[in-house]
Amino acid sequence: MSRTIVIVGGGLAGLRAAEQLRAAGWDEHVVVLGAESHLPYNRPPLTKAALRDGVDPAALAFRRRPTTEDVEWRLGVTVTAADLTGHTLTLDDGSTVAFDGLVVATGVSSRRLVLDAPHEWRHAIRTAEDAAALHGALRPGARVVVVGAGFIGCEVAATAVVLGCDVTVVEPFAVPLERQVGQLVGAEIQRRHEEHGVRFLLGRTVAAVEGDERTGPSGVVLSDGHRIEADVVVEAVGSVANTGWLEGQGLDLSSGVLCDEDLHPLTDAGPLRDVVVVGDVARFPVPMYGGAPFRVEHWTMPTDMAAHAARSLVAGLTGAPIEGPPFNPVPTFWSDQYGVRMQSFGLPALGLGDVRVLEGDLTREAVVGYHHEGILVGVVLLGMGKQMLTYRQQLVAATAGIDLVGGR
Repeated sequence: MSRTIVIVGGGLAGLRAAEQLRAAGWDEHVVVLGAESHLPYNRPPLTKAALRDGVDPAALAFRRRPTTEDVEWRLGVTVTAADLTGHTLTLDDGSTVAFDGLVVATGVSSRRLVLDAPHEWRHAIRTAEDAAALHGALRPGARVVVVGAGFIGCEVAATAVVLGCDVTVVEPFAVPLERQVGQLVGAEIQRRHEEHGVRFLLGRTVAAVEGDERTGPSGVVLSDGHRIEADVVVEAVGSVANTGWLEGQGLDLSSGVLCDEDLHPLTDAGPLRDVVVVGDVARFPVPMYGGAPFRVEHWTMPTDMAAHAARSLVAGLTGAPIEGPPFNPVPTFWSDQYGVRMQSFGLPALGLGDVRVLEGDLTREAVVGYHHEGILVGVVLLGMGKQMLTYRQQLVAATAGIDLVGGR
């Protein structure tokens, strides 16, 4: 009797999982359950080129490999609950789906502010529909308030100001991207935005969004009572892992799904060998940092994760040993703003207390190093693309043996 692996999540992580299951030798049934109505598509352009020029999900769609032609895609369905012991999933229409193996690839959703104002007045950026709605609102002269100066907020601000909008960014920290890259680089990012006309109101939060039922938002009131005129409000205040459907299954869902080194979710009784977790929703041990668990939200991670997770799942279902090298990823992210690419390797957030310019000029192009107890734990490149491999290798060598839990 044929066995079935069900992948919950129809984004990049789900696509890569399907591809890698076939590469790992799984030739039985694979089903992908996706909440969106679109086949997997590229999300980074949603805050950049697609937001500027218009959103076409078909143009953003990833190419699917011939090896996955027999994969069954069920789109526009949401998994509401799981019984991991009974090997069944419950869908939003009340029906159930049985599985022999399960891939959790549900990703994250946009975090929303708790405000007494309709969500329709506040744009978020996660899906093609989100970006299309915001694209239609970013007309020249529109007064745009972006709440949050992380990567999404900064990218939206850069796109909006290029489109001729009047842009203000509200951020509770002292500089943009402070939690991600620290004050030194954050201040330089702020300078570049201000050079293009973006305003920042820092050290403040949003208390209210005002508006009219017919015309939408008209202004934003801040925690200090200051009011900003606004035609468009964008919330870019982080993300929430999509784990609600896994509640009650004995998993650690405190920040995504806690996994072992082979990406099996952990319970008090040990790892579930017939389940793996891939993508933004996974919190997994990173060997280069002593095995401390992290959740890494970036589109480059699912490809590496899916390859190892597929081998782990196939081994768990067949009883064979896991083939291939241990999972030892280098956390990576990148962001394009005003034609300059910012790239990062490692975990700069762990070294915010010791930040050094290693090469170049911060106001032009530079390599910035982040250190934990004198050890390089993260690198950020502003431009300097040709130096990427050199510093990536230095980072891997420097972090060998670091134990962030108990010290070196």
